Amino acid sequence: MAIGRNSSSSSAKAAVKKALGEMGFNSSGGAINWFPGHMAAATRAIRDRLKVSDLVIEVRDSRIPLSSVNADLQPHLSKKRRVIALNKKDLANPNVMHKWTHYFDSRNQDCLPINAHSKSSVKKLLDLVEVKLKEVISREPTLLVMVVGVPNVGKSALINSIHRIASSCFPVQEKIKRATVGPLPGVTQDIAGFKIAHHPSIYVLDTPGVLVPSIPDIETGLKLALAGSVKDSVVGEERIAQYLLAVLNTRGTPLHWKHSNNRRMEGIRYEPEEKHDYNLKDLRPKKKPPNVSDVLYIEDMVTEVQRALYFSLSEFDGDVENENDLECLIEQQFEALQKALRIPHKASEARIMVSKKFLTLFRTGKLGPFILDDVPEVNTAS
Repeated sequence: MAIGRNSSSSSAKAAVKKALGEMGFNSSGGAINWFPGHMAAATRAIRDRLKVSDLVIEVRDSRIPLSSVNADLQPHLSKKRRVIALNKKDLANPNVMHKWTHYFDSRNQDCLPINAHSKSSVKKLLDLVEVKLKEVISREPTLLVMVVGVPNVGKSALINSIHRIASSCFPVQEKIKRATVGPLPGVTQDIAGFKIAHHPSIYVLDTPGVLVPSIPDIETGLKLALAGSVKDSVVGEERIAQYLLAVLNTRGTPLHWKHSNNRRMEGIRYEPEEKHDYNLKDLRPKKKPPNVSDVLYIEDMVTEVQRALYFSLSEFDGDVENENDLECLIEQQFEALQKALRIPHKASEARIMVSKKFLTLFRTGKLGPFILDDVPEVNTAS
């Protein structure tokens, strides 16, 4: 079994293209065009508001700092005072995150990794926003801050955290319209604003996520789907799971689990039961074994999944940089995951069930922190 040190991204892309037969990246074989009408209207509204905004908070997913960029809006955003908030930092590899902050610093772009659900983290972001606005505050009585980003990067969660902090610091007289938070991309349907400070008055506008009409390449589309910025139904859970396995294998991630997991890689005590819903809570069994907490149960499920992928990769005698070999390995791993997750062999939708549970474990950070995008090389030449 061979693993290339620096070729994980290209190998994964090539292998997935081969495995999917150059079909594009949705179930009908065409390119993703996940661009609902309300989002097209929101794009026009955002451009109008950008003209009068004093600062923009561009929220991106820490796991995909470049793939979660809205390319259409970048020319407009680059002309504004901007802070890039890399949200969901708790799901991103901290050993790689510092390289990303260095990358943005080298491009003179203000960047801050955050957790939108952490009060202290959001306060740091607001402190940076205040610093950026200081020169404007002296001459403008009212300031406008925009929050933008692609779907499901945590814009609404950030807005709500800002509101809670502002409410504890400033007497907010008018009724505040809260942003709607949901697990699916595109849930905020309109543009709502509220005041977060007085003297000067500072308003924050929450805007729906805006994704480019057509994703430029298959890997960007798959990264967005894996992170949840594209609905699973558009790409297909099985296809997304194939991509995740390709990334894990070409990076050799399962081999590291043997050393980092100090629980029981050699065996598991409990048997998880299959459920259809796509939520971390639904990974719990309908009938939990006696004296077993939900936390221990899910930990055991994670350990068994890691164990299955570790042995399948360590015993694989092919080359993961070879497209055909990697495709064969992924097929073997689907069977191993089905056994690890105790999904009935005869279930007609077994692969979908495997994919949903596997993706849930990844998206909730149970398989460890990841950053899917590669850090671009920084040109240090003067």
